[in-house]
Amino acid sequence: MSETRPPGPRNLPFIGNTFIARREPLSILTGWARKYGDIIHYRFINTPIYILVHPEDIERVLLARSKNFLKGMTARANPELFGNGLLTSDGEFWRRQRRLANPAFHRESITRYAEITIEEGQRLAEQWQSGETRDVHQDMMNVTLRIVLRSLFGVQLEARGRVIARALDVIMRSASGLNAVLSYLHIPTPLRHRYFRAIDELNEVVYGLIKLGRERLNRGSPATAGAKDLLTLLLMARDDDGNAMTDQQLRDEVITLLLAGHETTALNLSWTWYLLSSNPEVERRLHAELERILGQRLPEPADLTRLTYTGRVLREALRLYPPAWRVWRTPIEPFEVGKFRVPANVNVVLSQWLTHRDPRWFPEPERFAPDRWTEEFEARLPRFAYFPFGGGPRVCIGAGFAMMEAILLLATLAKRFRLRLTPGQTIEPMPSITLRPKYGIRMELEARAAEPASAEKIATSV
Repeated sequence: MSETRPPGPRNLPFIGNTFIARREPLSILTGWARKYGDIIHYRFINTPIYILVHPEDIERVLLARSKNFLKGMTARANPELFGNGLLTSDGEFWRRQRRLANPAFHRESITRYAEITIEEGQRLAEQWQSGETRDVHQDMMNVTLRIVLRSLFGVQLEARGRVIARALDVIMRSASGLNAVLSYLHIPTPLRHRYFRAIDELNEVVYGLIKLGRERLNRGSPATAGAKDLLTLLLMARDDDGNAMTDQQLRDEVITLLLAGHETTALNLSWTWYLLSSNPEVERRLHAELERILGQRLPEPADLTRLTYTGRVLREALRLYPPAWRVWRTPIEPFEVGKFRVPANVNVVLSQWLTHRDPRWFPEPERFAPDRWTEEFEARLPRFAYFPFGGGPRVCIGAGFAMMEAILLLATLAKRFRLRLTPGQTIEPMPSITLRPKYGIRMELEARAAEPASAEKIATSV
């Protein structure tokens, strides 16, 4: 007979292990995995949580028995933000929404988004000056937001983009540390008040843009006849019964795409710059590839398959600092994990942070080593030892968009600059909905070589 209670830390009366939310949760989780093994049990207040670490168990949840699992705690804890979009919905409604959204991520659409990415990357490179110090994390947040807004809505959105950026920053801070506990308990705080105000501001912008998109589509505007932005494609989508998405459904999907196309890519790049600054040999090899493949020209969409080392650098950064650092699921029916039986209706956590740093799958797991990503290594790697975009039927629909965006932005900026971490900083991951650098990442810019094509040539080069 299976045992019902896996090993785990001693739970305090009433509060369980709630304190981990405010005391270096990543270090605590890592220590638990080393001490207790591949399945860990603890309580968050009165909520039982089971952490699964082994790739085979992760595969069972995300792929083999995926129909037995619903979305978990994070989605339910932030309904005002996520609504019922692809990130949070389940069952037939999720399958309908996925089918409706798929055309927005076909190859021809990705190519158009790639052109926008190159233009915005070069625009940022023109703003950077050798010798200045910048918060590179903030720069990555700004440039990826511009890219996703142009890709989503087909227009420049300077003022509204600033509203979205401020709102998302408040939302992420309200979902970290002690603030996450207070939010879970619905305890009113000044930050909680700002959280709801940020949601309202986000909704006002998104619903306004949906209204403009509908009006443009109904007019048969020339802007909707040629290149299709993501919102236009979603507005035009119809299910098997000929039904379009409602404004609420569109809002929920747009919020999901904002987070997936902006937040996660910005974080991948922020952590990549940080890792490159302390690994000069990796940086040298990255620059060598860019010089060999690109020479003095800007990158192009066709370079995505040629920039292999650039891709490995980003994949390794995703391993060490996965923007989506954990996945939550809730089982409909009990299931077995080794000798343990996990009951229904509990919270199951699959943590990329833990599994990606497991020495069984990644020798010297703390080392930034892009060279590990050879074909032979990947062939030996268990399927779900690396899952930065989730996996199975619910793998992130924007994974291809995110990698395209990261590769082209890194190539565009690293061609012209090397970045050095300024001394005396505390670089600390802040585990919220995503894994942000808590205090930003301040770096000094150093020009590498003569500038490539001028801004006036950007349009013809892409």
